[in-house]
Amino acid sequence: MIRKIIYGIFILIIVSAIAMFLRGTPFGVDKMDVGKYYLEETIPQTGAANVVTSVTLFYRGFDTLGEVTVLFTAALGVAVLLFIEDKKRKMTYVKANFVTKIGTRIVFPFILLTGAYIFMHGHLTPGGGFQGGALIATGFLLLYLAYEETSIDRKKFYLVEGLGGLTYVIVGLLGYFMRDSFLANVLPNGTLFDLLSGGIILPIYIGVGLKVGSELANIVDDLFCEVKCTGGE
Repeated sequence: MIRKIIYGIFILIIVSAIAMFLRGTPFGVDKMDVGKYYLEETIPQTGAANVVTSVTLFYRGFDTLGEVTVLFTAALGVAVLLFIEDKKRKMTYVKANFVTKIGTRIVFPFILLTGAYIFMHGHLTPGGGFQGGALIATGFLLLYLAYEETSIDRKKFYLVEGLGGLTYVIVGLLGYFMRDSFLANVLPNGTLFDLLSGGIILPIYIGVGLKVGSELANIVDDLFCEVKCTGGE
């Protein structure tokens, strides 16, 4: 009984605090000036139609570069864990049926094309480099599931991954040397809603999309190699 009374008092305090906080808040009025600033200044400053993308790659681009580094570290961790794992462990590889194989062969090029479209239009529509790259890696995952003999050229994928990350850094350094600020916009904003608009956002998203796609595809190859390379059936 005492416990229920304590819980009731605790809930009453929380409800009262929320009510006091909301009492002075007018409905429908933005309380944050920074959000209003982004909505009003994104187009004249960046030329991007997608405000979220402009925040991710323009206003806080250095933070996004850190996120890309985190993804690389995660991929490296997976590779290290699989390398030191017990090689004698057996896993089962379930062979795909005829429908899966034919369906994969049909949709695979469309998956790659859609992924490229998403990361190249990240400044115009919802999406971007991370989403497009993840979709491309999903295509390779489907390929591995459908065809047991699938194996990517790791050297080429590492090269694409490195070039993608290098693109981000080079664009940032260009801003530093030309505008005295890392990742400052050094390209024209272009015409709103055009593909070649948004300044540095488009080349950065192309680099991020290629890096994420190749990085995740390498992880997929690592996981399937654990099955095939250790003699799993």
